[in-house]
Formats: sequence, C-alpha cells, structure tokens
Amino acid sequence: MDVRLLEATDDPERVICTGARNDYSEPFVGSQSFAETMATIDGETIEAKKRTLIGRLLDHGHFGPFEHPQATFAVEGVSRSCMAQLTRHRHVSFDVQSMRYVAFDEVDPDEVREGAMVVTPPSATDPDWVGRNQRGGGVDEATVEKRETVFRESVTSSVESYQELLDLGMAPEDARFVLPIGTEVNIVMSMNARMLMHVSDMRAAADSQWEIRDLTERVLDLAAEWCPITFAHYEEHMKGRKNRLAP
Repeated sequence: MDVRLLEATDDPERVICTGARNDYSEPFVGSQSFAETMATIDGETIEAKKRTLIGRLLDHGHFGPFEHPQATFAVEGVSRSCMAQLTRHRHVSFDVQSMRYVAFDEVDPDEVREGAMVVTPPSATDPDWVGRNQRGGGVDEATVEKRETVFRESVTSSVESYQELLDLGMAPEDARFVLPIGTEVNIVMSMNARMLMHVSDMRAAADSQWEIRDLTERVLDLAAEWCPITFAHYEEHMKGRKNRLAP
C-alpha cells in the first residue's frame, strides 16, 4: 500500500479560523487582515490564537468550519474489499481504477502466486494473527502453511482463468467477475477535514479490519503534516468517538 497527499488547501487552519470567526464578527472578515480577525482570541502569537480557537471549536462540537479545507489523496494497492468499505462514506469524492478499461492480461500468474496483484491478508501467513470474527485463536505453523497454499493457489487460478477468458475474446468488464475481492486497486479520494476525522473515527478504530485501519492511519499521518493543530487535538482528545463528527 502507498498513500500520498496530492493536493490540499493552503494554510487550512487559517481558513478554519476565518470561517469560525465570521460567525461572530460584525466586520466583514474578507476585508480585514487575519490578525484583525483573530484579535479577540486568547494567545500571544497567531499560532497560539489558532490553537486556542481550534481547540475550542472541536471541544464544543462546532465542526462546520472544518468543512472548508479539503485534501486529495492517492492510494495505491488496496484490495477491492477495502475499497468497498471506504466508498461507503458519504461526502468523500472518489475516482477508482477501472477494471472495465484496465486489463491485467500481462500479469504473470507466477508473480501472483508470490503476492503480486492480490492483497494477502495477514491471517494467511501469520499463525498468531486473530481476526475480529475468527473462530478460535492462533494456529500452528502447519495450519498456516496450508492456509497460505490454499490462498495462493486460489488467487492464482482466478487470475489464470481471467486471462484465459480474455484470450477467448471476453470483454475485461465481464472477465473480471472471476477475479478475487482481494484484487488490488488504485484510488484518488478527496474530503474535507471534518469528514477525514469522521472517517478516522470509524476506520481507525480497533474493531476495524486491518487493511482499512492501516490505510486510515497513513492518511492521518499526512493530515497531521497538512493541518497540524487540528489533527494533534483530534489525536489527543477525540479519536475513536464514533459518529460524533458525522455531517
């Protein structure tokens, strides 16, 4: 998996604070400096004032201003299963790599057997891995070796069948039906800061599936660089409180 920040609102926390101050400001915020807009907020510096205001907004549930700044992320190599979970979220914009127009006819099935093209769940290779709905606990080495063999042979067979159907003239949009739900896909997605926090509440939680939890944590790492005051406060005081931030 690879996750990258493509584009994002410049100075997002200035945008958040300006939007919030507009609600209680008699002067028009568009015709004054940011320092004037923030003049009545506690703090010795502009950064301190932003920290004060953003913390106050998040603590009091005033989430609207966090809908102004937006970020766009590129995600490579997640499974179609993970994509199905992610795209359930409203107020996120997606572009998803098409399996109608992108054919995997040149992928080597031997490379698939070694882990290419299909995401391998940890429970296929780690005897100590226990999934949320797994019956029983960890298993012995012989059992996990058998799991891995069954998994690898199954996904390889699916890819071989897919490529054979293409050779027989079937359209990629129809041949794809035989591919596993673990087939890798690339995604571009955009969301505002409030929605990003909501997605994180739902998908970085301990009861989320391992893959989407990993994806969400990577997005949060990028968000912490882009919008540092907001996501530091979210991480320390709010993370995991499901649905509180839902639009």
